[in-house]
Amino acid sequence: MLGSMGRFGTAVTLECAIRPPLARIWMVWLPLVLTLPAAGYAAYAVAHPRAQLWGPSRWQLDGPPDQIALTFDDGPSNETPRFLEALDELGVKATFFACGANVERCPSVARAIVEAGHALGNHTFSHPCLPLCSRAQVLEEVFSTQDAIGTATGRTVKLFRPPYGLRSPVLATALPAAGLTSVHWTVIGNDWKWDAGRIARRVLGRVRGRGIVCLHDGHATRPHTDRSESLEALKQIVPRLRERGHRFVRVPGWEAEA
Repeated sequence: MLGSMGRFGTAVTLECAIRPPLARIWMVWLPLVLTLPAAGYAAYAVAHPRAQLWGPSRWQLDGPPDQIALTFDDGPSNETPRFLEALDELGVKATFFACGANVERCPSVARAIVEAGHALGNHTFSHPCLPLCSRAQVLEEVFSTQDAIGTATGRTVKLFRPPYGLRSPVLATALPAAGLTSVHWTVIGNDWKWDAGRIARRVLGRVRGRGIVCLHDGHATRPHTDRSESLEALKQIVPRLRERGHRFVRVPGWEAEA
């Protein structure tokens, strides 16, 4: 009897080890079931260009379907004058999302952007990852850039793009308070890591009418950078899109939405 009970007890122990009780299963899976949807919600709100969960954000134009907007991030830099020259030769007006630190370092280049008829937008002061910043840091990044652009150009800009395209929930109240509208993109060229041909193929393969294209004329707040591949891609993209019947516009100064 004792031997049988011993064998039975061993069998039960093995069965419990192989097939955990339902309560133990839920102890493992319930936290995942509860947290994964929340994590997915947050990831969408932070990063997706079309997300509206933490305030209004534009990812395409509202105008006629033949319009395309070219935008450039992370300037002004040592490379921005080359972009201005190329855009002038191509007969294109664009929108530059500038970092406040770069504007303070290169105020004459910021003025040249405006004087050439291009639009300026706010791209924060130091190009941080906003979801990792405190509320006070986010506000400082937004408003100090408004001040830097205003001092350099005499203009009050109405457009904002978060670095890396990553939002903070603080922007839901900070941007309306600053008179800014968030602008993302329809397609980003990945031009910080690819050659000109691959950049151009990506943009041309994904952009559609009313599209907003994101490229770079700088690299965060670095004083010196090389954007030769982005510049060459620009020269390939514009003629091809014109052949398709598109015309180029600046991102309009949408009124900030509450």
